[in-house]
Amino acid sequence: MSLPLQNSPQELVAGSPEDRLQLILDRLDRQAECTYEELAEQLQVSTMTIRRDLYSLVKKGAVIKTVGGVQRAHAPSYLYETAVYSRLAMQRAEKRAIARAALELITSQSTIFIDGSTTCLELARYVAKEKKGLSVVTHSALACMELGKSGNNTIIGIGGQYDNNSLCFVGSQAEDLVKNLFVEIAFVGTKAFLPAEGTFESSLPTFRIKQIVAERCARMVLLADHTKMGQRALSKVLDISQIHTLVTDDQARPEDLAMLPKTGPNVIVAARLNARLERT
Repeated sequence: MSLPLQNSPQELVAGSPEDRLQLILDRLDRQAECTYEELAEQLQVSTMTIRRDLYSLVKKGAVIKTVGGVQRAHAPSYLYETAVYSRLAMQRAEKRAIARAALELITSQSTIFIDGSTTCLELARYVAKEKKGLSVVTHSALACMELGKSGNNTIIGIGGQYDNNSLCFVGSQAEDLVKNLFVEIAFVGTKAFLPAEGTFESSLPTFRIKQIVAERCARMVLLADHTKMGQRALSKVLDISQIHTLVTDDQARPEDLAMLPKTGPNVIVAARLNARLERT
C-alpha cells in the first residue's frame, strides 16, 4: 500500500490568489450566484480582496458581476438539467486529489480510456491541461468536450445510444466499438465499492461498457473517494481481481482498505488540497 501523496509547499498555501480563484469558481458551480460577503466569509479574506479576485475572473470571461455579487458566465444549460451536475459538486476536493494522483500514472504517448464518472471528468480536465500526445478513448460526451479544449491529444469518442442521465453513449453499438479497441490504462469511477468484492452500479446502461473495457485494457485503475467505500448498489460490475490500482483520498478508513485482498490492487492514497475551504 502506498503512502499518501504529499502536496508541494506552494500547493498547501491556503488563500493564495490561484487557490482563491479556483475555489470561487467551485462555489459558483455548486451555487449559481454568490454575494461578495458570502465569498469573503468562506475564504476568510476581506470583501476588497474578493472584488480584486472577481475582477480577474471577469477579465477572463469566467464570471459575470451582478448587483452585490457574481455568477458563472456561460454555464452550459444541459449540465444543470442532468444528474451529473449535482454529482460534480460533491466531494470536489477529494475528486481533484484523486484525479491529480491518477494523472501521474499516465505516461507519454499512451492510449487510455476515461469513463463518464465525475471523478474521471476531473481527470479529463487535468489531461487536457497537462498532457500531450495521448490517445484518449471515452464514451462520455462531457469528457470529450473537456479533453478537446487543448487540442494536445487525440480523442476517440465512442458513439451509440445517448443516455441523458450520464451524458454517455451506451447500448449495443457502443459496446461493439469498445470490443474492437485495446487501451493501456482504463480509468473508471463507481457508485459503490466493497473492497473485498469489487464495484457496484445502479445505472444499467453504462456499466456494461466498463465490463468490456476491463477485458480490453492492460491496467484497470479505479478512482473512488472514501464515500464509495463499504457501499453496495444494484449490480456488481467489476470483480476486485480485475482492478489493478485503487486511487482514493486520505479520508478512506483504514478498516475499509484492510479488507482488500492481500493479492488485490495497489493502493494510492491522495492528500486533499484545501479540503476545509472546499466544504464551506
